[in-house]
Amino acid sequence: MTYHIDIQNATGKLLPLSEDEITKLASLALRDHKQDAELTVRLVDVEEMTYLNHTYRKKNKPTNVLAFPCSLPENIELECPLLGDVVICPEVLLAESAQFNKSLHAHWSLILIHGVLHLLGYDHIKDEEASIMQMLEAKLLAELGYANPYEVEENELE
Repeated sequence: MTYHIDIQNATGKLLPLSEDEITKLASLALRDHKQDAELTVRLVDVEEMTYLNHTYRKKNKPTNVLAFPCSLPENIELECPLLGDVVICPEVLLAESAQFNKSLHAHWSLILIHGVLHLLGYDHIKDEEASIMQMLEAKLLAELGYANPYEVEENELE
């Protein structure tokens, strides 16, 4: 399969992951898609993410990731199907990884995989859909050597 992954760093800052690492993570999430695909991973600051989250979800605060699936008219055919855009806010990921005591790379991996899976049609609104999506995320993260982010450790229950 051929994947075209466009990475746009609109933050103006150095990122904790290289473009190659971002491409590998997105490709991992696409692996079972079994079709050529094109997508954009856009990295934005808190201001842009707040604007997008407010505009599209009516929530006036930043979030870690938003996914915008592409829906082209049926009469338009592309050589490589355009899946859409994954928008990530690195500042939110940094704060979340510290808050949840998770490695920054593991959290980036989860959030990027999560966003790409949304472009592939996975969702977590209904419990059954959430279970399927979380199981796939955990499987892909395990391949990278990371723990299942959805398992609660015993010491977290105390």
